[in-house]
Amino acid sequence: MRGAGTLAVRRAPSTSTIRRVLLAVCPGGLADLLGADPSTAESLAVDGKTARGSPIGTGPAAHLLAAVSGGGQTVSQLRVPDKTNEITAFTRLLAPFDLTGVVVTADALHTPRGHARFLAEQKEAHYLLVVKANQPTLFAQLRALPGKEVTARRYDREAGHGRKETRATRCLTVTGLGLDFPHAVQAARILRHRTDQKTGKVTRQTVYALTDLTAREASPLRIGRLARSQWVIENRLHFVRDTTFAEHASKIHTGHGPANMATLRNLAINTLRAAGHRNIAADLREVSYHPFTRPLDLLDVT
Repeated sequence: MRGAGTLAVRRAPSTSTIRRVLLAVCPGGLADLLGADPSTAESLAVDGKTARGSPIGTGPAAHLLAAVSGGGQTVSQLRVPDKTNEITAFTRLLAPFDLTGVVVTADALHTPRGHARFLAEQKEAHYLLVVKANQPTLFAQLRALPGKEVTARRYDREAGHGRKETRATRCLTVTGLGLDFPHAVQAARILRHRTDQKTGKVTRQTVYALTDLTAREASPLRIGRLARSQWVIENRLHFVRDTTFAEHASKIHTGHGPANMATLRNLAINTLRAAGHRNIAADLREVSYHPFTRPLDLLDVT
């Protein structure tokens, strides 16, 4: 802000100045500065998203890896370097934070053994990592476990978004069974049945996961909740940015613009959620009715 005239009235910077700053400022530092503190969270989900409107010519679109708490607060975000994938950015994304006791969840792309060691040994965190056929030997071992004989199980049913879903979670202690995965204590088998209420179509999916949490630390109820927190990142962050903020329609592609604009969208979502708002689209409209005061109130800026 700058002063002007004898009364030193504050004026906002010009649009071009704001644009130049957004294109130039370090995206990693901005994301860490504006993100939530993960140290008190029960869980932290890691997942990536591509900004489809960001490519220049035939170049790749910006791919952003984010960490989101179980409460829906974005902790940080990192642009994945071009010609690489999310695996290379996983440890860099989480390295700055105190994750002691936090359960980090991730999909099968982030199940390399090095990630499990990084979380358990360097960050003193826990993990719940999905295993798929990209690790064929480990996947075959999990499929061969005696799931039908498992007595530790949990059933959950819910309806929403035009479908009904039933989830059956079974957990088995695997220490001593020869699984080649660092610090693994329990294996989980989650069977999901979904029924589309409009078409009646039924789909079935089986998900396998490994965790270093013991049976005392994580019952099938908690394992199911942790797994659900990983899937919710799509609804509570990526879906909101696409629909409410029209991120896919954004044509910003120069410099650090795509990453920094995504960080500002994360900040808006975090701020509204911290204030108790649940419907981001409706609450943004409410804020727009008082554009000169309401945003500052939410940010606690005087």
